[in-house]
Amino acid sequence: MILLELFWSFFQIGLFSFGGGYAALPLIQAQVVETHHWLTLSELSDLVTISQMTPGPIAINAATFVGTQIAGPVGAVVCTAGCVLPSCVLVSLLAWAYARWRDLPALRGALYGLRPAVVALIAGAGLSLLIQALWGEAGVRPALPDPLAAGLFLLAFLVLRRWKPDPVAVMLGCGGLGILAYELFPGLLG
Repeated sequence: MILLELFWSFFQIGLFSFGGGYAALPLIQAQVVETHHWLTLSELSDLVTISQMTPGPIAINAATFVGTQIAGPVGAVVCTAGCVLPSCVLVSLLAWAYARWRDLPALRGALYGLRPAVVALIAGAGLSLLIQALWGEAGVRPALPDPLAAGLFLLAFLVLRRWKPDPVAVMLGCGGLGILAYELFPGLLG
Protein backbone atom coordinates (compact mmCIF):
# COMPACT_ATOMS: atom_id res chain seq x y z
CA MET A 1 0.00 0.00 0.00
CA ILE A 2 2.80 2.43 0.89
CA LEU A 3 4.45 1.86 -2.50
CA LEU A 4 1.21 2.81 -4.24
CA GLU A 5 0.94 5.97 -2.10
CA LEU A 6 4.56 6.87 -2.87
CA PHE A 7 4.05 6.29 -6.60
CA TRP A 8 0.82 8.29 -6.70
CA SER A 9 2.27 11.20 -4.72
CA PHE A 10 5.32 11.53 -6.94
CA PHE A 11 3.24 10.92 -10.07
CA GLN A 12 1.21 14.00 -9.09
CA ILE A 13 4.39 15.98 -8.42
CA GLY A 14 5.75 14.96 -11.81
CA LEU A 15 2.45 15.72 -13.52
CA PHE A 16 1.84 19.17 -12.06
CA SER A 17 5.33 20.63 -11.53
CA PHE A 18 5.42 22.92 -14.53
CA GLY A 19 8.44 25.18 -14.85
CA GLY A 20 11.25 22.98 -13.64
CA GLY A 21 12.68 21.79 -10.38
CA TYR A 22 12.10 24.80 -8.17
CA ALA A 23 8.49 25.04 -9.28
CA ALA A 24 8.09 21.49 -7.94
CA LEU A 25 9.08 22.52 -4.40
CA PRO A 26 5.60 23.61 -3.27
CA LEU A 27 4.15 20.36 -4.63
CA ILE A 28 6.85 18.29 -2.94
CA GLN A 29 6.26 20.16 0.31
CA ALA A 30 2.50 19.65 0.08
CA GLN A 31 2.75 15.91 -0.60
CA VAL A 32 5.74 14.94 1.53
CA VAL A 33 5.44 17.28 4.52
CA GLU A 34 1.82 18.40 4.78
CA THR A 35 -0.28 15.54 3.37
CA HIS A 36 1.66 12.39 4.24
CA HIS A 37 4.06 13.66 6.95
CA TRP A 38 6.88 11.56 5.53
CA LEU A 39 9.38 14.36 6.28
CA THR A 40 9.39 17.48 8.42
CA LEU A 41 9.94 20.90 6.87
CA SER A 42 13.45 20.85 8.32
CA GLU A 43 14.16 17.50 6.66
CA LEU A 44 12.77 18.86 3.38
CA SER A 45 15.11 21.82 3.68
CA ASP A 46 18.01 19.40 4.17
CA LEU A 47 16.78 17.41 1.16
CA VAL A 48 16.81 20.54 -1.00
CA THR A 49 20.34 21.30 0.16
CA ILE A 50 21.51 17.78 -0.63
CA SER A 51 19.67 17.86 -3.98
CA GLN A 52 21.57 20.98 -4.98
CA MET A 53 24.89 19.27 -4.31
CA THR A 54 24.07 16.13 -6.29
CA PRO A 55 23.55 15.82 -10.02
CA GLY A 56 20.04 15.68 -11.40
CA PRO A 57 16.79 17.57 -11.08
CA ILE A 58 15.51 18.39 -7.62
CA ALA A 59 12.21 16.52 -8.05
CA ILE A 60 13.99 13.33 -9.09
CA ASN A 61 16.47 13.64 -6.24
CA ALA A 62 13.60 14.29 -3.82
CA ALA A 63 11.71 11.27 -5.13
CA THR A 64 14.75 9.04 -4.73
CA PHE A 65 15.51 10.36 -1.25
CA VAL A 66 11.95 10.12 0.08
CA GLY A 67 11.45 6.69 -1.46
CA THR A 68 14.63 5.43 0.17
CA GLN A 69 13.63 6.92 3.55
CA ILE A 70 10.15 5.41 3.49
CA ALA A 71 10.52 2.07 1.67
CA GLY A 72 14.21 1.47 0.94
CA PRO A 73 15.63 0.93 -2.56
CA VAL A 74 12.31 -0.33 -3.95
CA GLY A 75 10.65 2.84 -2.67
CA ALA A 76 13.33 4.92 -4.39
CA VAL A 77 12.63 3.22 -7.72
CA VAL A 78 8.85 3.52 -7.31
CA CYS A 79 8.99 7.23 -6.39
CA THR A 80 11.45 8.04 -9.16
CA ALA A 81 9.34 6.19 -11.75
CA GLY A 82 6.23 7.99 -10.54
CA CYS A 83 7.97 11.34 -10.86
CA VAL A 84 9.45 10.69 -14.32
CA LEU A 85 6.54 8.95 -16.06
CA PRO A 86 4.26 11.98 -16.50
CA SER A 87 7.12 14.07 -17.87
CA CYS A 88 8.10 11.45 -20.42
CA VAL A 89 4.55 11.18 -21.73
CA LEU A 90 3.75 14.90 -21.60
CA VAL A 91 7.01 16.07 -23.15
CA SER A 92 6.59 13.62 -26.00
CA LEU A 93 3.04 14.84 -26.66
CA LEU A 94 3.96 18.51 -26.26
CA ALA A 95 6.96 18.23 -28.56
CA TRP A 96 4.73 16.80 -31.25
CA ALA A 97 2.02 19.46 -30.68
CA TYR A 98 4.51 22.33 -30.53
CA ALA A 99 6.19 21.24 -33.77
CA ARG A 100 2.80 21.10 -35.43
CA TRP A 101 1.18 24.30 -34.05
CA ARG A 102 4.08 26.51 -32.87
CA ASP A 103 2.97 29.52 -34.93
CA LEU A 104 -0.53 29.78 -33.45
CA PRO A 105 -1.03 33.01 -31.46
CA ALA A 106 -3.04 31.16 -28.78
CA LEU A 107 -0.10 28.85 -28.05
CA ARG A 108 2.31 31.78 -27.81
CA GLY A 109 -0.13 33.60 -25.49
CA ALA A 110 -0.52 30.57 -23.24
CA LEU A 111 3.24 30.16 -22.87
CA TYR A 112 3.64 33.88 -22.19
CA GLY A 113 0.93 33.73 -19.51
CA LEU A 114 2.48 30.73 -17.76
CA ARG A 115 5.81 32.46 -17.09
CA PRO A 116 4.65 34.74 -14.22
CA ALA A 117 2.82 31.85 -12.54
CA VAL A 118 5.97 29.72 -12.61
CA VAL A 119 8.01 32.56 -11.10
CA ALA A 120 5.39 32.93 -8.34
CA LEU A 121 5.61 29.20 -7.56
CA ILE A 122 9.40 29.38 -7.34
CA ALA A 123 9.31 32.53 -5.18
CA GLY A 124 6.75 30.99 -2.79
CA ALA A 125 8.81 27.83 -2.33
CA GLY A 126 11.99 29.84 -1.93
CA LEU A 127 10.40 32.06 0.71
CA SER A 128 9.21 29.01 2.70
CA LEU A 129 12.70 27.51 2.63
CA LEU A 130 14.31 30.86 3.53
CA ILE A 131 12.03 31.28 6.56
CA GLN A 132 12.77 27.73 7.70
CA ALA A 133 16.53 28.20 7.20
CA LEU A 134 16.69 31.52 9.09
CA TRP A 135 14.05 31.01 11.80
CA GLY A 136 13.76 27.22 12.04
CA GLU A 137 10.60 25.24 12.70
CA ALA A 138 9.06 28.09 14.72
CA GLY A 139 8.66 30.20 11.59
CA VAL A 140 9.02 33.96 12.05
CA ARG A 141 7.82 33.97 15.67
CA PRO A 142 11.21 34.97 17.10
CA ALA A 143 11.92 38.62 16.40
CA LEU A 144 15.33 37.97 14.84
CA PRO A 145 16.57 35.16 12.63
CA ASP A 146 19.50 32.93 13.53
CA PRO A 147 22.42 35.37 13.11
CA LEU A 148 24.82 32.77 11.70
CA ALA A 149 22.25 31.48 9.21
CA ALA A 150 21.36 35.03 8.18
CA GLY A 151 25.03 35.96 7.80
CA LEU A 152 25.78 32.87 5.71
CA PHE A 153 22.71 33.52 3.57
CA LEU A 154 23.72 37.12 2.91
CA LEU A 155 27.35 36.18 2.25
CA ALA A 156 26.35 33.42 -0.19
CA PHE A 157 23.82 35.67 -1.91
CA LEU A 158 26.30 38.51 -2.35
CA VAL A 159 29.12 36.24 -3.54
CA LEU A 160 26.82 34.52 -6.03
CA ARG A 161 25.44 37.81 -7.38
CA ARG A 162 28.78 39.64 -7.53
CA TRP A 163 31.26 37.03 -8.77
CA LYS A 164 29.00 34.22 -10.03
CA PRO A 165 31.27 31.39 -8.82
CA ASP A 166 30.43 27.71 -9.02
CA PRO A 167 27.43 27.25 -6.66
CA VAL A 168 28.92 24.02 -5.31
CA ALA A 169 32.00 25.97 -4.16
CA VAL A 170 29.75 28.48 -2.39
CA MET A 171 27.80 25.68 -0.67
CA LEU A 172 31.01 23.94 0.40
CA GLY A 173 32.39 27.24 1.67
CA CYS A 174 29.25 28.01 3.69
CA GLY A 175 29.19 24.45 5.01
CA GLY A 176 32.80 24.82 6.12
CA LEU A 177 32.08 28.18 7.76
CA GLY A 178 29.08 26.62 9.51
CA ILE A 179 31.18 23.76 10.85
CA LEU A 180 33.86 26.18 12.00
CA ALA A 181 31.37 28.52 13.68
CA TYR A 182 29.51 25.74 15.48
CA GLU A 183 32.80 24.13 16.58
CA LEU A 184 34.10 27.43 17.95
CA PHE A 185 30.74 28.40 19.47
CA PRO A 186 28.85 25.17 20.26
CA GLY A 187 25.95 27.05 21.86
CA LEU A 188 24.91 28.37 18.43
CA LEU A 189 23.01 25.20 17.63
CA GLY A 190 20.58 25.93 20.43
